[in-house]
Amino acid sequence: MVSARTRNWILALLFLGWALGNLDRYVMNYAILSITEDLQLSASSTGLLLSSFFAGYALMQMPGGWLADRFGSRKVLIASVVMWSIFTGLTGAAWSLASMILIRFLFGIGEGGFQPASSKIIATIFPVKERSRAMSVMLSSSAIVGLFSPILSVWMIQNMGWRTMFVVIGAVGAVIAFLYWRHIKLPQDESATNTMNGSEQPKSSVSLLLKTPLLWSLLIAYFSIYAVNWGLVTWMPTYLSKVRGLDMISLGWLQTIPGFATLVGIYVSGYVLDKLPKGREKIIGSLSCVVVAVLLYFMFTASSVTMFITYQAIVSLFLSFVIILLPSVVLKNLPAAVAGTGMGIVNTGGQLAGFITPMAIGFIVEAFNGSFDAAFWMLIGFAVICIGALLSLNYEKGELLQQNADSASA
Repeated sequence: MVSARTRNWILALLFLGWALGNLDRYVMNYAILSITEDLQLSASSTGLLLSSFFAGYALMQMPGGWLADRFGSRKVLIASVVMWSIFTGLTGAAWSLASMILIRFLFGIGEGGFQPASSKIIATIFPVKERSRAMSVMLSSSAIVGLFSPILSVWMIQNMGWRTMFVVIGAVGAVIAFLYWRHIKLPQDESATNTMNGSEQPKSSVSLLLKTPLLWSLLIAYFSIYAVNWGLVTWMPTYLSKVRGLDMISLGWLQTIPGFATLVGIYVSGYVLDKLPKGREKIIGSLSCVVVAVLLYFMFTASSVTMFITYQAIVSLFLSFVIILLPSVVLKNLPAAVAGTGMGIVNTGGQLAGFITPMAIGFIVEAFNGSFDAAFWMLIGFAVICIGALLSLNYEKGELLQQNADSASA
């Protein structure tokens, strides 16, 4: 077993990498205002561009998880950071809509292996009772980045331009890749590779995972909750600018409020999930989705920006619980040997939502002459679907996979 000090050091490095990965994504939501003007994009073209990253990201989820299980999570982790850093830098060189879509698609391919590989590392080095907390720490980087990225994005765009901004962020990624190569050492990666090459390959393969009802419920839940999440994240700056009339500075500062709510929600969720009796978490997750659905309606019907931001902050708080709940179920109910593949399968749903939702919102807004009301109703519908998916979670098959893995290793 890896020492507690080593575990925490590796978790800190995963936190750092995940923070950069989220920054790469979040700054695009602010840069898109300048990119739209420079490249003269329509609402539907803007939606297509915002979705292009998620097409590559979703496509790489299952292969990324399988590669982490097959060849070792450290190798996939480093390769992922190197590749996404290259295409983040190249984003600044895009000259047309087509070139930008291709670069962002390849950026998504590069980043797609990171979460399955990092999730496998957590499942391998952390005890079961600490995995929700560890996952919440890693994913909290998203909330922290969401807290300061509005202000940072606006500052960087105004002072260096969106093209130089992406080049700088890509260079930071190269530094993080070096830190991973230098400091993350996982002996189990090499032993896992030897095991998979030999006759001890576990029976809990991709085919068996795909026959597990638990994973299909998780995949649907991932898709629906991330449809809400990415629908809000990708289009919120544009909505607040064009519909609510906010300037870039006001927009940046106001979006730190839901960012702070997300950060609080993630840390509290990780602690609570490790304390809850098994089965209780899906009830609380379902109730959280009810709150999200109701407050999404209050958001777009709010009479003032103040009330809109208030509702958005509460939505962010409850979204956080569900977003931490889903990977926790994977890490606690699947054997570590297939944690990467399992996470890749269910996270495919989340990233398909990231591909479909921004593009769909773009077409909806254009079809309704700039109105976002129908887009909000679509997000409300996804929150309702998530309720059903969470209530249908069945842990029995996951326990069977764990028992098979234990028997194979005995």
